[in-house]
Amino acid sequence: MPEIVVAALYRFVPVADPEAVRAALEAVLAAHGVRGTLLVAGEGLNGTIAGSAAGIDAALAAIRAVPGCEDLAPKFSHAATMPFHRLKVRLKREIVTMGVPGTDPKRIVGTYVAPADWNALIADPQTVVIDTRNAYEVKVGTFAGAVDPGTDSFRDFPDWFRANRDALLAGKSKVAMFCTGGIRCEKSTAFLKSEGVEEVYHLDGGILKYLEAVPAEASAWQGECFVFDERVAVGHGLTPGSHGLCRGCRRPVNDVDRASPLYREGVECPACAGTHDAATLAGKAERHRQVALAAARGERHVGARMEREGDNSPP
Repeated sequence: MPEIVVAALYRFVPVADPEAVRAALEAVLAAHGVRGTLLVAGEGLNGTIAGSAAGIDAALAAIRAVPGCEDLAPKFSHAATMPFHRLKVRLKREIVTMGVPGTDPKRIVGTYVAPADWNALIADPQTVVIDTRNAYEVKVGTFAGAVDPGTDSFRDFPDWFRANRDALLAGKSKVAMFCTGGIRCEKSTAFLKSEGVEEVYHLDGGILKYLEAVPAEASAWQGECFVFDERVAVGHGLTPGSHGLCRGCRRPVNDVDRASPLYREGVECPACAGTHDAATLAGKAERHRQVALAAARGERHVGARMEREGDNSPP
């Protein structure tokens, strides 16, 4: 069975008619069997899609036909099986939601740092390193010495920075930030620049590009990188990681979580145990039973009660 190609992409570019672009891209992606999520807004496009090599080629040709996206350079990886259940091409107000009006990466943004130069920057004593992702992502893996904001949503990042600015910047002259694929850093660096922080840097291509380009023996990365699809996490070389996905809260689970008495495969994990009512738990348990039966028959079960998938973009 041919490997599935996974393409993570984004581009901040003015889109004059987002709905027309959304409809046109949805038609092309659906016609070529591509799945995943693609978000379209007046500020640009963002998403992760997967399909055959020919399908992804056709999808990217359509995306690059959007004015301003001609030189789009996705980050590619591969999966043994399709990591998405379906295709969703959605219209959004922002392609990654920070909620700060006027934050425009097309106008002002931090300095891009290539993966090969990242280790030297974050090792500089004058640099404070900030992980802009959410707490459940940081738990899976992060760079050594990075500050974890402990946020549940990217919307929380501006308030967190304003509340902790003085302590973060004390004795530091540089701020280096990173995220999964780079898009959150486009907005977070633009935000910090607008707040008057002068030396702001971010990892070009995000963690995914770093894990692809930097060999494990030279890496400052610790753990795995959470991704917003059924692979759950990837490691160096973008190989599949060891984490699973809780079907109760769609958060990553590791071996420690699985060993907990609060973990029920396909139902709940220590992070969400006790938050669902009996009917919800029974429904998830039944779905897990049906998934197991389908797997025993060599089939893939996607039922009508399939849990809601995320947007493949950070909340």
